[in-house]
Amino acid sequence: MDVRLTTEQRELRDAAARLADGLGPQSVLALVDDDRVARAEKAVAEAGWRTLRSDGASGVEVALVVEELARGLVDVPLAGPLLADDLYARLKAAGGGAGARGEAAEALTAAAAGAATLAVGGVAADAKGMRALLELAGTEVRAGLVGATAEGVDLTRLVAEPAGPLVPVGELGADDAARWRALALVVTTADMLGAARGALRLAVEYAKVRSQYGHPIGSYQAVAHPLAEGLALVEGSVSVLRHAAWAVDELDPAAAVHAALVAKVYTERAARTICETCIQVHGGIGNTWECLAHVFLRRVLTSAELFPARLEEIDCGLS
Repeated sequence: MDVRLTTEQRELRDAAARLADGLGPQSVLALVDDDRVARAEKAVAEAGWRTLRSDGASGVEVALVVEELARGLVDVPLAGPLLADDLYARLKAAGGGAGARGEAAEALTAAAAGAATLAVGGVAADAKGMRALLELAGTEVRAGLVGATAEGVDLTRLVAEPAGPLVPVGELGADDAARWRALALVVTTADMLGAARGALRLAVEYAKVRSQYGHPIGSYQAVAHPLAEGLALVEGSVSVLRHAAWAVDELDPAAAVHAALVAKVYTERAARTICETCIQVHGGIGNTWECLAHVFLRRVLTSAELFPARLEEIDCGLS
C-alpha cells in the first residue's frame, strides 16, 4: 500500500475542505440558516459527491470527501446517499430490481436518479430531501419510500422512517455484500474522524483565546496535554482509516471488512475522547446552544451507531 495521496486525491480533498470551510455552520444558530444550507446543498449536488462510487471513485477518495465535510459539520446529505448509490449500482450489476412493483419500483427509480439514502434497521439517519430508502439485510437488498423526517440526536442530519415496509428487490453475492459492508464501515468511520478533527480544531482555537488567571488556558498543562493526546488520536485514526479505505478495493472482501472493523473500533473510541475533551476545554458553555462542541459529539455518536463494530468481531491473532 502506498500511503501517499495522488495529485487528484489531494485536489479532491482540498475541494471538499474549501466547501466545508465556506459553507459549514460556524455556530449553532447557523444550523437554521436556510440560505446557507441551500448553497451547501447546491455545491454538494454540483460536485457529484453523492455518486462518487458509481462514477468510479476509490474507497480512499470517498473517505477523503466524507471526512472533510464532517470536519466542517456540513449539514446536507452525503454519507447516506453515497452508500445508497453504491448499493444500487451493485444491485443492478447483480441483475436485481427488474421485477420490482409499486413503491419498490418507485424507490429504485429515485435511486437511479440519485435521490435515495441508506436505511439501517429500517431507519435512515441522513435523509433530508431524499425520496427513497435502500437497505442491505445480509445479502438481501430492500427498497421503499421515505416517510416523515424528524430531527434526531445529530443536529446536522434528519432521521426518516419508511413510508411503508421495505420490500426485497434483489440479492447480492456474499463477496459483493461484504465489500459493500467494508465501504459502509469506512464511510461512517471517516465521518467520525472528520467530526473529531473539527472538534479538536475548535478546542485548540478556544484554548488560545480564553484567558484564566492572566494567561490563555492553553498554556496550562491540564488543558494542553489532553489536546496533544487528541492530536495523537487523530493521527492514529487517519492511519487505520486510510488503510481500511484502500482495502475496500484492493484486498479480498473478508480482509477489507476486517480492516474496516479495526478502523471503526479505534476511531470511535478516539473520536469520543476528542469530542468530550473539546467540551471540557470549553467549560460550562461546551454543552450549551452557544457552542458547536456538543454538535460534533452528537454527530460522532450517531455515526458510531451505524454499522456498530465490536471487538469480538475482530480476530487479533492473540488466541
